[in-house]
Amino acid sequence: MITTDLHRIRFEVPLRPAFGSTFQPTGFPDIGAGTFDTFADDGTTTPSLLVESVQSMTNRLEATAWDHGAQQPVDLIADLPYIRVHRASAPEEFLTSSRLEAHRIASAFVREATLDGTKMLDLITSRLGLENDKPLNFPAMADALMGLDPFVLLHGTFFNNKAWWGQPRFTRAVSAVIEAHDVRRAVSGGRKSDSVRHALGDQSEGAGGTSEGYGSVPFHRVEWTAREIRAMFAIDTALLRSYGLGEPRTELLTTLALWEIRSFLDGGLRLRTACDLEPVAKPTGNAGDLPERDELTARIAELLPQVTADLPTRGAITVLWNGEKPKKKTTGGAQ
Repeated sequence: MITTDLHRIRFEVPLRPAFGSTFQPTGFPDIGAGTFDTFADDGTTTPSLLVESVQSMTNRLEATAWDHGAQQPVDLIADLPYIRVHRASAPEEFLTSSRLEAHRIASAFVREATLDGTKMLDLITSRLGLENDKPLNFPAMADALMGLDPFVLLHGTFFNNKAWWGQPRFTRAVSAVIEAHDVRRAVSGGRKSDSVRHALGDQSEGAGGTSEGYGSVPFHRVEWTAREIRAMFAIDTALLRSYGLGEPRTELLTTLALWEIRSFLDGGLRLRTACDLEPVAKPTGNAGDLPERDELTARIAELLPQVTADLPTRGAITVLWNGEKPKKKTTGGAQ
């Protein structure tokens, strides 16, 4: 198994388009593709491109441990706690979970739900020990989060509600990004054809036009080519150790992170309709070879009983969300 005594465990993997020569990068509203220049040691620059952002890669890594067809964690980690949100008006109806929400356990759907009549906002406040005139105790909070959803410690969260005194923020311990270097635009286009309605406007008075979906519409699109595409991964083992969780828990979190990376690389890298990538070579890094998925799975299975034995809950913690607008509190942790 890989060494975990480094401050950071890093891997890089060269990629290439699995189909054709072009790819579609991630895009941003009002910006489009995220382009930038990278600098060489001699000061020369290379046009580069963000293929997949850090925040998007976080979601993709976390998704490797979730069975979307069954709407539950994969069997390997079924005993680890997580918050499962059901609709109060239909208690058997799955709505979302702390593994799917943008802010995970700090999501509004979790925060405004109730567990056995107790509001989750208050339960989380109590579990994390959040009080006025009291410093944030990250080791104690991390211990509490292990009993609510350990993946929060891997992928981060921000308890941003004013009722949470101190509004603690947990930095993600696993980061990843995909970049392309020495890039060029591949400009093309197409035409949405209408073989039924041949006339629009004055020639078809009173009939629907392009805004209703009728007519033939030409369009353009921009894809990209690149000399190099690289996926980069980092696990902040120093951060995980700083929580003082003990060796079995820290090793489990680190191994889960490695398992996510390996599962992501092995599971097919079709990020979008026109972005299908594949590894060119094995991952290389500062801590040796990335273990195979079977080896990581076996180690997780060995560690889980040691970790779950000390947790207050195993598996799903099902809470009920009713969708009502929360009432304003007269007191809180506003900073």
